[in-house]
Amino acid sequence: MQGFDTLKNLSQETESVQKVYEPKIDSLGRSYATGRRKNSIARVWLKRGSGKIVVNGRDITDYFARPVLRMMINQPIEVVSRVGQYDIMCTVVGGGCSGQAGAVRHGLTRALTHFEPGLRPQLKSGGFLTRDSRIVERKKYGKAGARRSYQFSKR
Repeated sequence: MQGFDTLKNLSQETESVQKVYEPKIDSLGRSYATGRRKNSIARVWLKRGSGKIVVNGRDITDYFARPVLRMMINQPIEVVSRVGQYDIMCTVVGGGCSGQAGAVRHGLTRALTHFEPGLRPQLKSGGFLTRDSRIVERKKYGKAGARRSYQFSKR
């Protein structure tokens, strides 16, 4: 019975200890993170600034013309009330515009947690840190698409 009591005490001690994250900032005062969604990969650099967002060398309003995509990218910043406090520079490759916007959002969220680890619980509870793993199902041989079969004819 003594073995069970020591295990119980150990489990109580580990519950009280919380993981402490340290900021990951380079010599230029930036934090870096990679975001992914569908077939898109975004590399995101975050530093203190005036709120300027540059995607592939272009302004965000030029690159993401649809307001829904810009709103999606700005969500993590709005949730933690840091609008206009950071300059964001990112490069995105692969996929379409929706997947690229999702990749930028994921990378931006991760960069925020590297810059200010205290924001992690808010971003995690909002679901921004979770990588959306849904991708297109690929075509199989003997099928017309991923699952669709060719038309069957008995004769």
